[in-house]
Amino acid sequence: MSENKAASRYAKSLIDLSEERNALEEIKNDMVFLEQVIDHNPELEAILKNPIVPLDKKAGILEDVFGAKVNEVTRAFFKLMVSKGRSAILFDTSKAFVAQYNALKGIVTAYVTSATELTAESRAEIIAIVKKEIGANEVVIKEKVNDKLIGGFILKVGDRQFDASIASSLSKLKKEFAQGVV
Repeated sequence: MSENKAASRYAKSLIDLSEERNALEEIKNDMVFLEQVIDHNPELEAILKNPIVPLDKKAGILEDVFGAKVNEVTRAFFKLMVSKGRSAILFDTSKAFVAQYNALKGIVTAYVTSATELTAESRAEIIAIVKKEIGANEVVIKEKVNDKLIGGFILKVGDRQFDASIASSLSKLKKEFAQGVV
């Protein structure tokens, strides 16, 4: 079984257990916390993926790092993953959990690359458009500034992309001139 499939299945099982225990929000926060810790400490992911590191050592490290900071279900899940020799996919499982949680709650992430930082007004406008077009309950915007766009923005939601940047418009115009269309 591929690592992504396994991570996705573990995430689904954890979501089901979280709902059963009425701790879905708390465990989602734990998974986000795990992602953040691993993002800022790649050494932890290296340890979890290293087959030479003994399982009890991995479990001890996870307990030391997360301990009382996470829900009891999350702690038990970490222990289970380590004892089954699946600590290598813990990071992927946390990402899969958050993705499945977002799908369950109707939350979509919109990636916006703009020439300048978005204003509150333009942010609200983008959220309204995405909610209307996608039918999302909630929209999370991840912003990135790229001054090479000159002006405008590029919006990506899922597999859709809308390019309203001036750089893109200029590029299209340049191609039309080169083809003698204009």
